[in-house]
Amino acid sequence: MTGRQHENPAARTATAANLGIVRPPLVYLSSVLTGIVLHIAWPLPFLPPALARPVGSSLVVVAIALFACSVRELWAAGTPVPGSKPTTVIVRTGPYRFSRNPIYLAFSVLHLAIAIWVNSPWLVATLMVTVAVMAIVVIPREERYLEGRFGIEYLTYKAAARRWL
Repeated sequence: MTGRQHENPAARTATAANLGIVRPPLVYLSSVLTGIVLHIAWPLPFLPPALARPVGSSLVVVAIALFACSVRELWAAGTPVPGSKPTTVIVRTGPYRFSRNPIYLAFSVLHLAIAIWVNSPWLVATLMVTVAVMAIVVIPREERYLEGRFGIEYLTYKAAARRWL
């Protein structure tokens, strides 16, 4: 079968993966801000303070490292990082060997890190909503685009690497 046989007509006409109003960085940023507002209004610590800061700060480092490595792989492959620009190649190196969405994974880990660091179940709750929005709205839209653009090449990669981890 050729990639064209798997092509989604809507994805074929899209010029980039994320042209909609639900843009991933804005989804995560609005979620963190909402969680912080809720935390300020109704603080509900859920971890011992002695545990929250070291675990939260450690996860911040993990998130930053994953994000930096993911972006470096995209740059090295010559494909743009922003989803509003056309993807030029399917990257299968670095963290993309294990996850089709390591940048979103990094954003999620950072969100969780902030939740733990400030000791806020509100931020954990907003993270859960964000992951659902990403899984139901954003990622399927991107996958349709990539299937339309790359056909069997993307489907093969999709079968080899998990969506998150």
